Amino acid sequence: MLRLRPYKKDDAETILSWIKDEKAFYKWTAGILGEYPISVEQFNAVSNLMAFTAIDDNEIIGFFTMRRPNEFFEELRFGFVIVDSEKRGQGYGKRMLELGLKYAKEIFGANKVSLGVFENNKSAYFCYKVTGFEDVSQDEIEKYTVMGEEWNCLELEMKL
Repeated sequence: MLRLRPYKKDDAETILSWIKDEKAFYKWTAGILGEYPISVEQFNAVSNLMAFTAIDDNEIIGFFTMRRPNEFFEELRFGFVIVDSEKRGQGYGKRMLELGLKYAKEIFGANKVSLGVFENNKSAYFCYKVTGFEDVSQDEIEKYTVMGEEWNCLELEMKL
């Protein structure tokens, strides 16, 4: 049974093992955690966020963070969402996000959750859409320069 627990620093090595190349790393982090490849110590900076590890039968299968974009808990923002590369396409991402949404609503009283996803990360985008996130109309699309390319970041949200 899939469940969430608070992130433990011992989880870092497993989570980082899912990143197979530089492009995948930047799709996941946008470079916010540092330059590829990052160390376990660098990754453990996520301990300062509301970080969650998803486990299924005590096996680590996913990870994400929640943070407040402002001082209130009405809106939370998901970030660094990742599922074990061997388990993708099996519904774990959707189920993990659903648990996170339930936690955001029931524990924090959030009424909206948002996230960003790069346009070139189609599998993540479709996972968010099937979970119920909707595209946010943006006057100006946020752009990142990654590996010498310009990547567009799409904004999604869900009302709870």
